[in-house]
Amino acid sequence: MAEQLTVVLTKAGRTKIRYPATQVADDGDRISVRAPWAAEGVRDFGFVRFEPGDVFTEHFWRTRWYAVKEVRTGDGVLKGWYCDVTRPALVRSGEILVEDLDLDLWVSADGTSVLRLDEDEFAESGLATSDPEAAAQAVRALDALDDQAHSEPGLAALLR
Repeated sequence: MAEQLTVVLTKAGRTKIRYPATQVADDGDRISVRAPWAAEGVRDFGFVRFEPGDVFTEHFWRTRWYAVKEVRTGDGVLKGWYCDVTRPALVRSGEILVEDLDLDLWVSADGTSVLRLDEDEFAESGLATSDPEAAAQAVRALDALDDQAHSEPGLAALLR
């Protein structure tokens, strides 16, 4: 039977969201889980809509400063990948603890649209002053994801 975990996403020291997920893999560095869209209602970003019925296969690394979330409709149609820049994940006591560092990247299902998101929020967060090393890691992570998304075979290479 697949292990049930709780994903706990924090931001600026506060819990942003927590939701149940089913573990699908763990190689000791990357842990992957599957979960339905956990927020209330529909979230329309303009370039994609997350809505009830969507399924997220989420990949968290214990050594990397990001998480990659493959987003599909309830009937399996790929919408794309939402990438969160985070501190490396901490897995303990049935939970995956992840600290969101504001920077995000969206990659459309066909790979033709790659959008860097929330760079203004990151600049306003004060992380560059309060924890310059973490801020530098976050920027490097976003740049690496962006480079990977623009290469062949794109983000799929990260998930093999």
